[in-house]
Amino acid sequence: MGAAELVESNVYVKSYQSEDNHITGDSPEVLTTIYEEQVNLVILQRSLPGEVTSYCQKLVDNNPNFNLRSVLSHKTPTQSLTSLLPDLAGQSAFIEDLALLLDMYSCLFDLGEVGLRLQVLDRAMCPRFHTDKLGCRLVSTYYGQGTEWLGNCSVDRSKLGAGNMGLSDDESGLYPHAASIQQASEGDVVLLKGDGWFGNDGFGAVHRSPALTLGEKRVVVTMDFA
Repeated sequence: MGAAELVESNVYVKSYQSEDNHITGDSPEVLTTIYEEQVNLVILQRSLPGEVTSYCQKLVDNNPNFNLRSVLSHKTPTQSLTSLLPDLAGQSAFIEDLALLLDMYSCLFDLGEVGLRLQVLDRAMCPRFHTDKLGCRLVSTYYGQGTEWLGNCSVDRSKLGAGNMGLSDDESGLYPHAASIQQASEGDVVLLKGDGWFGNDGFGAVHRSPALTLGEKRVVVTMDFA
């Protein structure tokens, strides 16, 4: 099923799991459940083709400080990405996959343009649990550890931000125990509904970047409304 059909389809995804405020599934149709009022996080579980993973490894090795920010039209993503990404083995496979995500995201939210960021990371860019002050962000880790998050039933939102009183996340009482922390896998597509979503103020998905050890890398893409 293509991206346009994904949005237009009235067929409910059959292979998904719903729990607390989040839904996970292995079919692209699961992404449409982000429109459900009680849902603020959706995960499309998937495995990446070997060529895509290989390209990301080469990107890490050859461009360890790579940081791309761009606003792309959903109509011509392949041409734009070809000019913006390093010409390494596996580039076409990586661009094909990234263009598919961009197409799905733009169709899901009826966007003419998408704000894209692609980075090689060697540290946690957002090390504290937080919510985003925007509508809905797509995050996918192409290489390395995935995004960490907390379900609604496992978080005391009064401990977010200044409410932590200067204590770390694991000391502030933000969550009851370490087992409460959940994590997306490499390749998963994650939709994070933010506080800026209509009617969702104060209930954005609580998430953070994973901590990385010395020498560990991630390749992460995010997409936002342009």
